[in-house]
Amino acid sequence: MMTPRLLLLQSLAAAAVVTPLAAQSAKRPIDDVQVLADDRWGGRFTGTPGNDSAAAYIARRFAQVGLRPAGRDGWYQPFTIAPDAPIVHQVPALAGARSQNVVGVLPGRDRALRDEYVIVGAHFDHLGLGPFGAMDPDSITVHNGADDNASGTAALIEIARQLRDRGTRRSVLFLAFSGEELGLFGSAQYVKAPVLPLDRATAMVNLDMVGRLRNDRLIVYGVQTAAEFPALLDSLNRLPGAGFDLKAQGDGYGPSDHASFYAAKKPVLHVFTDLHEDYHRSTDDADRINAPGLERVATYTAQVVKALADRPAPLTFVDLPPPVAAGSSRGGSGSYLGSIPDMTESPGGVRLTGVRAGSPAEQAGIRAGDIITRIGDYPVADLQGMTDAMRNYKPGDTVTIVVLRDGQPVSVTATFGRRGG
Repeated sequence: MMTPRLLLLQSLAAAAVVTPLAAQSAKRPIDDVQVLADDRWGGRFTGTPGNDSAAAYIARRFAQVGLRPAGRDGWYQPFTIAPDAPIVHQVPALAGARSQNVVGVLPGRDRALRDEYVIVGAHFDHLGLGPFGAMDPDSITVHNGADDNASGTAALIEIARQLRDRGTRRSVLFLAFSGEELGLFGSAQYVKAPVLPLDRATAMVNLDMVGRLRNDRLIVYGVQTAAEFPALLDSLNRLPGAGFDLKAQGDGYGPSDHASFYAAKKPVLHVFTDLHEDYHRSTDDADRINAPGLERVATYTAQVVKALADRPAPLTFVDLPPPVAAGSSRGGSGSYLGSIPDMTESPGGVRLTGVRAGSPAEQAGIRAGDIITRIGDYPVADLQGMTDAMRNYKPGDTVTIVVLRDGQPVSVTATFGRRGG
């Protein structure tokens, strides 16, 4: 049964708009940025009315560009922030807060391939009034997040519009995530409870901060996660209107929503126009967006998505070890396990969304979904407890780690590696 809150969201999404449908569908990406980055949304902080209103606006725009609702409740995939989630220690008011992803699908046209799908995603939440996450913590004012990530959300809508007109062989699932700024909550929710079978997802393309193109420089992370990505990106960059100074590089790790899908063993790409002086500051406003550049990035990404959705064969997934700079545990001893924690809850331990390829955790037989409850002599109740336990061991130490797997305790033996080694 739909809750009163979801009924309100649905009514907001269905509300009449002033301009005709055709004019709404033909909006430019900068128009959507200006709406989402308006002060009236209050910075779109997860769990707030402004975030809910932004979700309703995105649902309406998804409908206007021809997508079909694909969420658990119409356009929405709701989730609740658990009271024991690590983020609640920093922002207690988030305990029990409710939010939602917005989910739309463009059905594929090929009978043999349309049950498979490519995911295109972008988060729409931001920092609210601060100071949480802000680079200007003394500025308690609306942080509109025009580039981070109204730009990615606007590009998501534009990609849907372009692909609606062109069609794709596989289906394309469009996901607007909430909760990214809190620790990838929305994308983690999708991976844990996908609205379509996750084994039928062939790739995920993430748009995060794509509105500040400078000197034609476009960064695409994740190019190493599928053998076919380098040649594909390079060939599409030769098409008219592209011609970027393309920096295609990197693995599937990183602090944005694609990382949730890479942990689930999916090829991923993260499209990005780089950091700037307004990042996580109240000055990240719509008037600083490079509107023509945003359109070019959206069009290029639409071509990437179409190529992925139309290719006859699946991609060749590459499971990479962690990068030197990002592959460490936070223990002060420098010991390294290689587990990827689920930041959305602490179910009597540390649930893992995955383990890094070639890591001590993988070698010990630790798996995604395991809940670490003890490391050596030390109980692990939450992420802080895991950090504290790790500090008591050094690289080369061998310990017994206890995990809950399918509700049953399992003991494994792991030898810690060296952070950055």
